Amino acid sequence: MNAIIHETALVDPKATLGEGVLIGPYCVVGPEVVLGDNVTLVGQVNLTGNTKIGEHCILYPFVSMGHPPQDLKHRGGPVGIEIGARCIFRENVNIHPGTDIGKPMTRIGHDCYFMVGTHLAHEGQMGNHVVVSNGAQIGGNVTIGDHAVLGGLCAIHQHTRIGAHAFVGGMATVIGDVIPYGFVLGNAAHLAGLNVVGLKRRGFSREQIRELRAAYRLLFAQEGTFAERLVDAEKLYADHELVNEIVEFIREQGNRSLSMPQNGR
Repeated sequence: MNAIIHETALVDPKATLGEGVLIGPYCVVGPEVVLGDNVTLVGQVNLTGNTKIGEHCILYPFVSMGHPPQDLKHRGGPVGIEIGARCIFRENVNIHPGTDIGKPMTRIGHDCYFMVGTHLAHEGQMGNHVVVSNGAQIGGNVTIGDHAVLGGLCAIHQHTRIGAHAFVGGMATVIGDVIPYGFVLGNAAHLAGLNVVGLKRRGFSREQIRELRAAYRLLFAQEGTFAERLVDAEKLYADHELVNEIVEFIREQGNRSLSMPQNGR
């Protein structure tokens, strides 16, 4: 089935439209935009630049993607956005492309859900099945792992890493990296334990959760230095895949420091 385009929409003839695309009233689609099969633009969506959207995505009114990044160092070179399949972008979502002085592409995986009023800044790298709750603001060059959940009105500092299956509490201000499976809250956000509720909902076994809890207690105990405890966890849980994910994440050491428990807890 060919694309169905509302008579009030402005779609550049150079835009690439897949089979079954539906473009609603008052949408604007630029010449470099690529829409995969069965993408729906509900209405009043504005897409420009080198923006590629995967099949079966749905974009609600006032979604804006592809306009120049809010980075004063960007000089107007070729940049873009790549989005996987089956993502949903609710009203007033804003996604910026990469920059010509860093990563040229902003990337979003498949099956992600952006709720009302959320923003992903330049050079963002997002995995699959990520949920971004209402009003959450994600700074430039942020990396977010699979199945992470960002609570409403939270703010993520630029260059921060959010590990897979992590949970960011509502209204949290995240200025440090969040370990995989971790749970942070507060302003500034601190590590408050593991995302146990999320782990249970996604089918992790009681044994896996027990191992993660034991490793967490070891890593963030009061005895010895953090570097020593990291080595201990690496040796003790060498055969435990989930714990190894946390150890490797910590050892990668990004641009930001690590979110740690508050008052040693």
